[in-house]
Amino acid sequence: MATPKFAEIKQYILARIESGEWEEHSRVPSENQMAELFECSRMTARRALTELTDGGVLERSQGLGTFVAELKSQSSMMAIRNIADEIKDRGHGYSVKQLELTQIDAIAPIAIALGLETGSPVFYSVLVHCEQGTPLQLEERFVNPKLVPEYLLQDFTLQTPHEYLSLVAPLTEARHTIEAVVANEHNRQHLAIEATEPCLQITRRTWSRKGVVSYARLIHPGTRFRLGGHLTF
Repeated sequence: MATPKFAEIKQYILARIESGEWEEHSRVPSENQMAELFECSRMTARRALTELTDGGVLERSQGLGTFVAELKSQSSMMAIRNIADEIKDRGHGYSVKQLELTQIDAIAPIAIALGLETGSPVFYSVLVHCEQGTPLQLEERFVNPKLVPEYLLQDFTLQTPHEYLSLVAPLTEARHTIEAVVANEHNRQHLAIEATEPCLQITRRTWSRKGVVSYARLIHPGTRFRLGGHLTF
């Protein structure tokens, strides 16, 4: 089956960025130039550029053109996406290390976050999500066993907790906070960073119709990650 033209254009752009031919902030060919090069419609070229822009690979400036974005992984502040999909959308390789998957007794802050009694059993997982083999996110997640009873039976090297929870307890609400933190020694080892490396931590609670499903702490090395968003008024 032939590769769609928009996918060919994306592969063409990603290959030149990966090779270093197109560096950060380099201008990329316009929609018209891409359409001419690949003998396709301008709409097809626009789709390729738009998808790469949405994925944080490119950035567009009205009146100036489209440029290679800073080569730092970016997530949206206003959307909850599967990190594996984010990485793959950038044309990069995704891998994960599952460090822990067990049951623990909830201390007060975790119990409160999940709407449970202190000391109640909760499911606990720790994973390191990697981009091109480099740690990008340390995910520490506490899950309500009443709503997701088979959480501990999953293999999160095959699907992320986000993917699994979206299937068994579809998201209806989420709240998160974002702050700069200094990772402790244990977390620095998992993220392969120095003691002086600043980190960005996202703390997130998610709900389904039946109640709070999970409480997660997501830690990212500051030099490898940024948050962004686009608002239209």
